[in-house]
Amino acid sequence: MSGADPHLNRRGDNLAKYLQFIERERPAGFKAMLDWIATKIPGIEKIRSARAPDGRLLLEFHAKGYGDELPFYQQDMSDGSLKLLAYLLLMEDPDPAPLVGIEEPENGLHHQLLSLLAHELQAFAGKARGPQVLVTTHSPNFVDALTPSEVWILDKGDNGYSSITRAADLPTVQSLYEEGIPMGSLWYSNHFGIGNP
Repeated sequence: MSGADPHLNRRGDNLAKYLQFIERERPAGFKAMLDWIATKIPGIEKIRSARAPDGRLLLEFHAKGYGDELPFYQQDMSDGSLKLLAYLLLMEDPDPAPLVGIEEPENGLHHQLLSLLAHELQAFAGKARGPQVLVTTHSPNFVDALTPSEVWILDKGDNGYSSITRAADLPTVQSLYEEGIPMGSLWYSNHFGIGNP
């Protein structure tokens, strides 16, 4: 894609334009960002940027065991790796929207990366001028990385309306969490008090 966008859009399908904007406006920060993101994607040693003959920005993913001479490009990467890249790039926006909503990040993402993503989103929301982050999930693995005060339970009633309860307000959940049982395990064991987790 040609052009440059200062923010990822709500679907993330302008990722290439967003990358071009960051590279153009913050070249030193762009390289540092790629170096940092490479440490978060399993199996990747480094990510480098390159220019195609037609001027497009390309990302070269250098995987462990393949050496420098054989990079992979975005079209060769798994959907999960690209999705994680997009989430991590979203968190590099210097002027994020005040509310960031993410629906079911577990789709296409390896279950062992969900706690990493949850911790990164917590840090993102905790930054000075950080946004409020709202994530909907059906994954106990993602919820395992959270505390009772960070989890809200939506339960659709027989009347068609949903009720919302903060997990910290459920005495059993709070006490079991304090004993060391992760939130996802409590959800999976149906301690959230909803019919079908």
